[in-house]
Amino acid sequence: MKKNLLASLFILGAMMLSQAQSKPNILLIVGDDVGYGDLGAYGGGEGRGMATPNFDKMSQDGITFFSFYGQPSCTPGRAAMQTGRYPNRSGMTTVAFQGQGGGLPAAEWTIASVLKTGGYKTYFTGKWHLGESDYALPNAQGYDVMKNCFLYHLNAYTYADPTWFPEMPAALREMYAKATKGSLSGNAGQTAVEDFSVNGQYVNTPVINGKPGVVGIPYLDEYVEKAGIEFLTDAAKSKQPFFINLNFMKVHQPNMPAPEFKEKSALKTKYADGLVELDTRVGRIMAKLKELGLDKNTLVFFTTDNGAWQDVYPDAGYTPFRGTKGTDREGGNRVPAIAVWPGKIAGGIRNHDIVGGLDFMATFAAIAGVKLPEKDRAGEPTIFDSFDMSPLLFGKGKSARETWFYFTENELSPGAIRWHQYKFQFNLRGDDGVATGGLAVDTNLGWKGAEKYVATVPQIFNLMGDPQERYDIFMNNYTESTWLAPVMGMQLEAIMKTYVQYPPRKLQSDGYTGPITITDYERMESVKQQLKNYNIDINAGQ
Repeated sequence: MKKNLLASLFILGAMMLSQAQSKPNILLIVGDDVGYGDLGAYGGGEGRGMATPNFDKMSQDGITFFSFYGQPSCTPGRAAMQTGRYPNRSGMTTVAFQGQGGGLPAAEWTIASVLKTGGYKTYFTGKWHLGESDYALPNAQGYDVMKNCFLYHLNAYTYADPTWFPEMPAALREMYAKATKGSLSGNAGQTAVEDFSVNGQYVNTPVINGKPGVVGIPYLDEYVEKAGIEFLTDAAKSKQPFFINLNFMKVHQPNMPAPEFKEKSALKTKYADGLVELDTRVGRIMAKLKELGLDKNTLVFFTTDNGAWQDVYPDAGYTPFRGTKGTDREGGNRVPAIAVWPGKIAGGIRNHDIVGGLDFMATFAAIAGVKLPEKDRAGEPTIFDSFDMSPLLFGKGKSARETWFYFTENELSPGAIRWHQYKFQFNLRGDDGVATGGLAVDTNLGWKGAEKYVATVPQIFNLMGDPQERYDIFMNNYTESTWLAPVMGMQLEAIMKTYVQYPPRKLQSDGYTGPITITDYERMESVKQQLKNYNIDINAGQ
């Protein structure tokens, strides 16, 4: 009896080990604010004075996506990738600043926490930007190892620096210095430890007198690259499948290329130098993957979080599309993306199906043989907005996704909807998207532009024939396209119904939504008084 039991346990253990070995590894590399038109595969590269040979090789070896979507800005873009849910569902709609606390709710599933249910080892390094609270950090969100994690956009590390803002009052500078956390590391279940602080200088002293030192913005990606190579080296010694998420800080403004990359681009701008640095570091990661013999069993995906931030030209990315980061236009949402897996994904494929960072969750889960949860980590019913991209990757079919919903910070109903090649534009923030690029204050029509909604009917564009959203075809075409109105209505109804069954979470950071007028105040007081007349007190229980 005992022998039979031992034999059964041995067979079961062998089967589990065999299943673990057969599961593919996943490497997700994410840049920051990388312009759609900057990589060679998208018409940039050498022709734009910033050669990208490593990204070009990835494109030649794998599949390049031309209708791949992020979100309009950093925090929602990264939240969507991590959770497979539209950011307004998780409350992660607005860029978070240091000192705000909060972050990705503990009840949310991430790619890492889902893959862990399938036996994966999970690693994270680089930009997080999903909150500061302990429950919101990677090592509390499914990642076994968090190394050199940075919580903010790059600008945040310049606030307390007197050489950047000498006019800042001392008390305010002290507040920023105290609130800003530097590089954080820690394993799951541990309290994160600060490796070193970060500033906006060319300084690289991670240790000073045996204590955490300071590292400047130009060197941060050096640590992300080192952590990535360290993770891969350790992973190669194990039979356990892994998921590694590398998030480089480049090329978010202010671009401060590492010293060895200064003026290494033909264009000789900081952004171009930064992109050359990013390309080089991604190339080193890919080379290490191959050197360790891991490439044949590893799906590699590269993308970025949001559309190009054109308003800070020339220290900014390029996009051929209308609008900029912070808008519901294509320029704020459509991003570069490349996938590589030798022997599994054919080389030189150019794909135009509607897909996006939201779809990593369903795709990685499918590849790992893991079922997506039906309840969140708190036990409440949940919904994912993610579609499995496997058919596209392996040449077995088209994307099942027909629709993409665009949201900026405070939108519950979408500011724009794409259905097949047609796009319905409701929020006109960014106007024409032509007058961008900081030549004058009033030309910055991205985030500085006010929310502006259509009065009766949306603008409609055929993105197949008009990817720049120049020609509204709703009633301005050779024949009116009003047949699309019911389609728009059905899509709106479909997304809005989901909020009834799966209510969105509380917003995790605040944004300015416009002034509160005297009229608004008086109207609210009038409503409160009328309710009080019916013995209804809206302040009860507060």
